[in-house]
Amino acid sequence: MYGRYTQDLGVFAKEEAARLRQEKNRAGVGERVKRTELIEYDRSRCARCRICTVRCQAFLISKVGEDWIFLILLGLVMALVSWAMDFAIAMCLQAQKWMYGGLRHNVFLQYLAWVTYPIVLITFSAGFVQIIAPQAVGSGIPEMKTILRGVVLKEYLTLKTFLAKVIGLTCALGSGMPLGKEGPFVHVASMCATLLSKAMSLFGGIYENESRNIEMLAAACAVGVGCCFAAPIGGVLFSIEVTSTFFAVRNYWRGFFAATFSAFIFRVLAVWNKDEETITALFKTRFRLDFPFDLQELPAFAVIGIASGFGGALFVYFHRKIVAIMRKQKSITKFLMKKRLLYPAL
Repeated sequence: MYGRYTQDLGVFAKEEAARLRQEKNRAGVGERVKRTELIEYDRSRCARCRICTVRCQAFLISKVGEDWIFLILLGLVMALVSWAMDFAIAMCLQAQKWMYGGLRHNVFLQYLAWVTYPIVLITFSAGFVQIIAPQAVGSGIPEMKTILRGVVLKEYLTLKTFLAKVIGLTCALGSGMPLGKEGPFVHVASMCATLLSKAMSLFGGIYENESRNIEMLAAACAVGVGCCFAAPIGGVLFSIEVTSTFFAVRNYWRGFFAATFSAFIFRVLAVWNKDEETITALFKTRFRLDFPFDLQELPAFAVIGIASGFGGALFVYFHRKIVAIMRKQKSITKFLMKKRLLYPAL
């Protein structure tokens, strides 16, 4: 070290990092071999199963790769969660229509059932989330941006928050409210990635290494959008948007592969449930191929875009004003904190 110039410190640091990495890998392989040899001394049936498990694990990691297995499992689990949520939401909406149709002889009871049903689901969703895991409130995208920038937020990526988020979101969407699951599913996919890396010893290295953990969370953000709309490219672009300050190039293939696999499984499940005859786009369009729009329609599109922009700005403005007024009124805030179920019911 003393015989080197300062301009060679970068090369020296790379050499030292490579040497330490090789020593760590050798030590890990040696520990695995010793562990396997110690297990082989045991002649019980459990020992044989453990030996087979260790050998299969080593074979999969050497042939397939740790990242590929993790991303496949992440895409598969998120596709199953998304499909199960869509199925439960559809059942809730059908139950509301069935209740409304069963009371066709009494208009007042029809109105009462049509209004009471979503209120009950929304109130249950808000109360369940507040009691089980208040960290599941909201979309979760601001929290994920904070976590991806290196800040540790406790209880935001736990199993309790995962269950509260999934059940609360299912009830809220099943009530018929005009909400989306794109933002919440980014948080759900990140929680799923963290739980997978924690639960399976095969991916212990991913969770222990902070940089690898951030990379897998960035891929999970892409999976969350990809399994909602069956749009893997949109998921990757959204992942870049979430991690806009720094996005490593090596995360492109991770996010795209996991999102593509998740979107494919999501559409296959729709075919398996006989919702679709074959694998098609989630949102179909019927534009003409020769000329998809007329020139006379362009001013109408421009007016719709301008009106939507002003409408969104007004909504954000009035929402901020209402929230500011409610925060200034301490008596109202204390009352709503005590009666948490009253606010969503209103």
